[in-house]
Amino acid sequence: MKKLFLLLVLLNCLAACQQISTDCTIYDLKCEYLANPLGLDTQSPRFTWKIADERHGAKQSAYRIIVSDNKESTKSGKGTIWDSGKVKGGEVLTFFKGNNLQPFTKYFWAVQVWDKDGKRSPLSAIATFEMGMMKPENWRAAWISDTRNIDYKPAHYFRKEFTTPKKIKAARAYVAVAGLYELSINGSKVGNHQLDPAFTRYDRQVKYITHDITDYLQAGSNAIGILLGNGWYNHQPKTVWYFDEAPWRARPRFCMDIRLTYEDGSIDYISTDRTWRNQPSEVRYNGIYTGDHIDNNFKIKGWDEVGFDESGWKKSIPVAAPTSNITAQVLHPIRHVDTLVPSSLKKINNTKYIVDLGKNIAGVSQITVQGKQGTTIKLRHAERLDDKGNIDMSNIDVFHRPLDDSDPLQTDIYTLSGDGEEVLLPKFSYKGFRYIEIESSRPIALTKKNIMGIVMNSDVPPVGKIHSSDTLINKIWRAANSSYLANLYGYPTDCPQREKNGWTGDAHIAIETALFNYDGITIYEKWLADHRDEQQPNGVLPAIIPTSGWGYHWANGPDWTSTIAIIPWNLYLYYGDTRPLEENYKNIKRYVNYLASISDDYIMNWGLGDWVPVTSKTPMPYTSTIYFYVDATILSKTAYLLGNTEDGDTYGQLADSIKAAFNTKYLNAETGVYNNGYQTELSTALYWGLVPEDLTEKVAKNLLDSVVANEGFVDVGLLGSKAILNALSDHGYADIAYQVASKTDYPSWGWWIKNGFTTLSERWDFSQGNTSYNHIMFGEISAWYFKTLGGINIVESSPGFKKIRLSPKFVKGLDEFEAVYQSQQGEIASSWKKEGDKVIYSVIIPPNTSAMLHLEGKKIMQGGKVMRQSDERENFELFINAGTYTFVIE
Repeated sequence: MKKLFLLLVLLNCLAACQQISTDCTIYDLKCEYLANPLGLDTQSPRFTWKIADERHGAKQSAYRIIVSDNKESTKSGKGTIWDSGKVKGGEVLTFFKGNNLQPFTKYFWAVQVWDKDGKRSPLSAIATFEMGMMKPENWRAAWISDTRNIDYKPAHYFRKEFTTPKKIKAARAYVAVAGLYELSINGSKVGNHQLDPAFTRYDRQVKYITHDITDYLQAGSNAIGILLGNGWYNHQPKTVWYFDEAPWRARPRFCMDIRLTYEDGSIDYISTDRTWRNQPSEVRYNGIYTGDHIDNNFKIKGWDEVGFDESGWKKSIPVAAPTSNITAQVLHPIRHVDTLVPSSLKKINNTKYIVDLGKNIAGVSQITVQGKQGTTIKLRHAERLDDKGNIDMSNIDVFHRPLDDSDPLQTDIYTLSGDGEEVLLPKFSYKGFRYIEIESSRPIALTKKNIMGIVMNSDVPPVGKIHSSDTLINKIWRAANSSYLANLYGYPTDCPQREKNGWTGDAHIAIETALFNYDGITIYEKWLADHRDEQQPNGVLPAIIPTSGWGYHWANGPDWTSTIAIIPWNLYLYYGDTRPLEENYKNIKRYVNYLASISDDYIMNWGLGDWVPVTSKTPMPYTSTIYFYVDATILSKTAYLLGNTEDGDTYGQLADSIKAAFNTKYLNAETGVYNNGYQTELSTALYWGLVPEDLTEKVAKNLLDSVVANEGFVDVGLLGSKAILNALSDHGYADIAYQVASKTDYPSWGWWIKNGFTTLSERWDFSQGNTSYNHIMFGEISAWYFKTLGGINIVESSPGFKKIRLSPKFVKGLDEFEAVYQSQQGEIASSWKKEGDKVIYSVIIPPNTSAMLHLEGKKIMQGGKVMRQSDERENFELFINAGTYTFVIE
């Protein structure tokens, strides 16, 4: 009987496993965090997906991935390349573990999951990924250019005609460029990318891009064209960062392989060589800081079309590759993402107009105009106007070193051909601006319809949003996000107008704002590769990355260049992905070892300090020692994650020693005051976990007293801005943190909004002459909205939001708040609304996720049931699984 019973149980289990779940579906399949990517180089690409299941407690109990080299096999559930088999668990991220993937090959994959009851889901929709070059020896093309003269200004066209003798099944263009480029085929621009490829340290790494050009080709003869721009590679304007003296600097160059696959299975290549012809274009000059100078009288119609007479064009010259390290560009590209119509157009006279877009942006401006041949039009871009209503660049021109008067900052210069209506749009530059001054050598007629502001940035998908009853909060959140995107151009920058530099400190301060609001891992993984390229053998990193060589001597202490540890650690926390830590582990270790070698009994006297504080200047060794501790802690945790127990122990002990030395030097244990008791000093010690547990309450109270004594205003710089709101909220003072965050007088975030800012300022006091109006460095407040008002917090032991800690703060003065975040597991929503003496709190927990909910109140009800009732307001904890819940709190 027992055997029969066990057999029946087994048969029932098998039957359940064969049942198809009608409640669970799969969506958002991505490979390497991109939808159907082209041109991958990695042998172990990552697969991610999400499940939709509205039932309470919904979860994935197992998954199966199949990968095939043809769609039909995948559709039928057969993995000709890899079949993971049934893998138990709720992971929605896994790595390819099949046979060697082949260059230039397209693969088809799908996912099947088992739900909480052990029932199989239907097979997901089929997704694809395609491999690229994979190995250097797979390149056939030669690197070519037009001249070796780095001072030569015009951008050149390059062209080649070829014939396709058979019917084409698929065609790809693999383009590696040192500089910037636009690709066109048969008269049409290929794709919608801008400013490709992303800026790298060109003598150590150059990116190539894969384009699907199948639909651009025609039977028989075809023409392909490339227009090359300078970008950062041939930086002609002088700067204080010496990009004009960069060790890689040379005339722009490129190589390209076009791979044609015919219907009969045969393969053909069209590759760059000296037979490609080139000619100067209408782009007479281009500078990444200055602008494009375009003379339409040099524009050549039909240059990229079949049958064009190229007899007067020069042969291209073979040149050296900038590096042997040509890697796939696997990231969300820069695009034109939005257009703005001017909010006002002021005509000064017949040759001068002032345009206000109504919003500070990063991007370009486009005008459509008619005029006589030879008419010159200058478009100057600025963030502000002077008292007379004219363009004012005095806040952004401090670092500009023009070649001469013909090379003005943030200025596009056009010369009209007189051939009817002309659309004027730069190709190889971008600006940071709200206002445009349009000045012409002859009278022109303009209306608002003739002018557009075009917003540009790395086109990362939004994943987070907030909304509240406080319009100021909503405006600050939008301003922070606008500043973040305006400073995302293949790497995170500080400002889009005068610098465009990858300042490390700005980036790690804003990393949680980045990840709560946008799916940006592809950008950060690329930037971490730039870190590895820039790191010196002794472990030192420069303050800006990429760099020409500037920044190894100033501003690059641990308070800034801790990006090498903080960024991959946060990617791990938000995505649950260990690869960023694996790839950078040796670099973090080398960096921490260097810090340890120069420390003075674990105190770090190297760094920039709490940059641009209001008044109180925290000593640099104080904050640098904190970041030394942060780096050692991250390294220790990473070592344990990666199975290196010895390193985990070693660097854990180092972190303990730093913490002990820090507290010995700076903490008054009797009073609970750190050093001078400044807001930055107290909040950073609390936020980064250096305060002894038994003194935490006392130190937090001192921080509160400091803020109250300052009438609720901040007195912090960059490093303190990361910590102060979080430190107050995490230690029982969320109401005060909200008061600080919602101030509208100087100094505060609201002060900028009150003064008409639509982005964040570089300084609390924006009246200082050289202050950028579009910096992300004070942007942590956007993440704070999610963490404190929404209460959505990571559980470190379950990264990727497999578990979350929900602790929303129903702060005084705010009536309603909502935070929605598309996590790696699915949508997390946390919203609340005050109704009289009650708070209605609603939460959505996605499948595969559970949460520990913390609510504070006298009476807490859910579904008409009293969950807890007390005479005093107390903290109530409740464990909840996936599902939708509503609570009433009194």
